[in-house]
Amino acid sequence: MPKINVLTKEVSELIAAGEVIERPSSVIKELLENSIDSGANVITVEIKNGGRTYMRVTDNGCGISDEDIPTAFLRHATSKITSKDDLDKILTLGFRGEALASICAVSKTEVLSKLIDKEYGTHYVIEGSEEKLKEKSGCPDGTTIVIRDIFYNVPARLKFLKKDVTEGNAVSAVISKLVLSHPEISFKFIRDNKTELVTAGDGKLFSAIYSVFGKAFAKTLIPVDYTYNGITIKGYTVKPLDAKPKRTFQNFFINKRYVKSITCMVSLEEAYKNMIMTGKFPACVLCLDIPPNLVDVNVHPAKIEVKFSNEKMIYDSVYFAVKNALLQDSSPAELELNSNKHFSDSELHRFRDSDSGVQTTISFERQNNDNIDKTNISDNNLNIKTYSKSDEKYDHVEAPASEYLSEYDIHKNDAYNLSKLTPEKPKNLDDYKFLDNSSFLKKEENEELDVFENSDSNEYNKSKPIVIGEIFNTYIIVEKDNEMYLFDKHAAHERYIFEKIKNEADNLDSQMLFEPVDVLLSYDEYDAILSNLENAKRFGFIIEDAKAPCIKVIGVPVVIKDSDPSDIITELAHNFLEHRHDPNLSLFDELYHSIACKAAIKGNIKSDNIELSNLIEKIFDNENIKYCPHGRPVFTKISKREIEKQFKRIV
Repeated sequence: MPKINVLTKEVSELIAAGEVIERPSSVIKELLENSIDSGANVITVEIKNGGRTYMRVTDNGCGISDEDIPTAFLRHATSKITSKDDLDKILTLGFRGEALASICAVSKTEVLSKLIDKEYGTHYVIEGSEEKLKEKSGCPDGTTIVIRDIFYNVPARLKFLKKDVTEGNAVSAVISKLVLSHPEISFKFIRDNKTELVTAGDGKLFSAIYSVFGKAFAKTLIPVDYTYNGITIKGYTVKPLDAKPKRTFQNFFINKRYVKSITCMVSLEEAYKNMIMTGKFPACVLCLDIPPNLVDVNVHPAKIEVKFSNEKMIYDSVYFAVKNALLQDSSPAELELNSNKHFSDSELHRFRDSDSGVQTTISFERQNNDNIDKTNISDNNLNIKTYSKSDEKYDHVEAPASEYLSEYDIHKNDAYNLSKLTPEKPKNLDDYKFLDNSSFLKKEENEELDVFENSDSNEYNKSKPIVIGEIFNTYIIVEKDNEMYLFDKHAAHERYIFEKIKNEADNLDSQMLFEPVDVLLSYDEYDAILSNLENAKRFGFIIEDAKAPCIKVIGVPVVIKDSDPSDIITELAHNFLEHRHDPNLSLFDELYHSIACKAAIKGNIKSDNIELSNLIEKIFDNENIKYCPHGRPVFTKISKREIEKQFKRIV
């Protein structure tokens, strides 16, 4: 057995530092906790290059005395506890005296600190645990700590740091948690000379949530205020209809300390049972005020996990608090009526009025002018021609565009010129033959042509599937060749979109949104999506960076039409995160399923016969569309003979 040696101070310090300091965000967390414990109510954080080269934390707290500064950087030196009994009633964020010692062991550290009642402060420099400078200095009340070149003396650790943007996002996540747990403190976060976050410090949790997550998230919350067995729970939880696809936005704070707690998570989700969609998870910001003797915060080096002396009490407290808030929330869900169209203008350019037998054709001509609003389209831009089998007269009708804009849902970012179909009105329909849906030509002499009784056309129509209608707003009834088909319209359309996306996955067409959509992600997902903007564009999503961790969606695949892209973007980011080393688009079948499902015509909602006819035309003879992406059958059929047997017409 090799000889047992006592490690040198340098090596032991580096090993100990590795338990506390993993990355720049670990440094920021420890320094901010010290600033909060010092009584500061204004704190500024600045980083450069993700914190790898420069970090600064400035506070207006009580400061450190001249004689105490060198001691503060010794291991296990702390002002938070003095005896073992203090461990049972810890209310400060830091207490073990390891943070500053670990930080200075792996970085170049500089401190400026001054007590409120002193005329001068202290300037102190320490690098790799070795003191370099200590002198009197003029400085404001409070403490400023600057950290440069983290892991400069541990190259092995330095090479494992991630990209600057990823490390910077991790710092943002740490600051966000402390903003939520301490709304009474005004935080300012500067990243690469750009201010990213400023909070009011007004003591209102809702203000802090608004600052961190934005308006869209904040307006989905309901307040929680409950006391159970001496445990007080305050904060906000999300309305059931606004649940998230991931658990990322579940935030629990125990005595103002952010923690990850399985007990709290399970209790929260149990409170939402039977009130939330499958596959969705509640979001929350819940602050638990617990007697310190009921919780042990000394079970994890980074103090992110805690242990409860009575798990059942904590579980019940969270459950009843959230359940009570949900039951008290009596505000009805807002209903937004949308007339969604699932096919393009060219696909819906013909429709037939079943009552009058009049066929109408509309022609669209797109203009390259993104700045014209649809309200600027003049009434004279829409011209409709109608002809009837029973009436030989040809009518040329000019109608106000406003009567048709909503039905055809003209794209909000483009202006369309609804061009005239004919230069003049023909006198007699028999004198003309139709070349296509929007033009006709005068017949040559002796040419026999009947628009409605053409034999070739009739043969074609006989073989086409005919949509009779739909039942239960879900199943399409189709007739073809002495057989009746029942199609599940959602499953059929979902499979159609799925096949289209999969076949065109490398270059899906995009449509620009009238207003960009902000999507809130976790910091890891935010980083993953920004690293894969080109891959996202191949899916048809055009994305820009917003304020971390939000991204701005300015374009979506044409296939998802008016669907809300938020959930799809979240899944896209999650997939990029899982396959960060090989973002191969062929691996994203589940994402294709998700896009297809959200973009497809919905069951239990009445659909227009035009859409149903177009859908059946596209899928009827497609061998790939027999089952939906999840394996359910798309259609079933029964022959005319079987129906006649049921009615005893034949035996």
